[in-house]
Amino acid sequence: MPTSPRIVFMGTPEFAVASLDAILHAGYPVVAVITAPDKPAGRGMQLTESAVKKYAREKGLPILQPEKLKAPAFLEELRSLAADLQIVVAFRMLPEVVWNMPPMGTVNLHGSLLPQYRGAAPINWAVINGETETGVTTFKLQQDIDTGNILLQDRFPIGPAETAGDVHDRMKEIGARLLVRTIEGLAAGTLKEIPQVAPIREPGLPGPTIIDPSPLKHAPKISTETGHIDWTKPTTEIYNLIRGLSPFPGAFTHLDGKLLKIYHSTPVIEPHPAVPPGQMDTDQKSYLRFSTADGFIRVTELQLEGKKKMKIEDFLRGYKPRQQEA
Repeated sequence: MPTSPRIVFMGTPEFAVASLDAILHAGYPVVAVITAPDKPAGRGMQLTESAVKKYAREKGLPILQPEKLKAPAFLEELRSLAADLQIVVAFRMLPEVVWNMPPMGTVNLHGSLLPQYRGAAPINWAVINGETETGVTTFKLQQDIDTGNILLQDRFPIGPAETAGDVHDRMKEIGARLLVRTIEGLAAGTLKEIPQVAPIREPGLPGPTIIDPSPLKHAPKISTETGHIDWTKPTTEIYNLIRGLSPFPGAFTHLDGKLLKIYHSTPVIEPHPAVPPGQMDTDQKSYLRFSTADGFIRVTELQLEGKKKMKIEDFLRGYKPRQQEA
């Protein structure tokens, strides 16, 4: 294996920039960057470059933006790069003809401790589910999504008040360092691939049986319905939902017939609240809260439909809620 493998990097959002930056600073040759095509965005719907493209352009790296990953012209160009290794961070699903191309394979960085939280939104779901720990995993891509052999993992705690955004910002740096260690290990030939679920021979059975010691939790794409707050749920569950969807896309309810997104809150547990779930209460100055099954959620940062995101005190100075139920 080459000590300095020729790398093709694939990624699109800001999360992936930290990994690309770490690879370059470690001295590995990135022969090309593959990212999403420019897309219309903003009020003017102007073509906007991905965060990875902007960074790659600043560094003078060759950039490819294929519409279709199976297009013959793209595949020919990819082969001509003669990469030893491909690195994927927050990109789209690759066809086998792409991930199986380089001799050292294709490595993906995933934002969970695989096999837990396979899917598109591992950070969000870990926080929504109230996990106190998460991590990052590097693994070899194979046909089924997020199921390839594990190379390295690194774990870290999730604070009780941290949002998905907080975890995201720490994870991108931790993941970038893990990725560099992974490349080092692959280049040195010291890494051993570990199957995500190892075959275990169960006594009394004729052959190996897959035994999963813990139920797998999944991380599907966040839908609009995911963010709808059900005030009949326990306070802690609602609080975790709000944390898990902040800063994007935001958990939501309704106030005065308008959509209200809640980005930060404080949970208050009262075993026997005197008001039914979903009732809003405010002093019109410093607090606004909604009742839950076992307490209240005090809103500390929010955004009412048609208005900008703001702290609760600023919101109440300019808006007097009328409706008393969510």
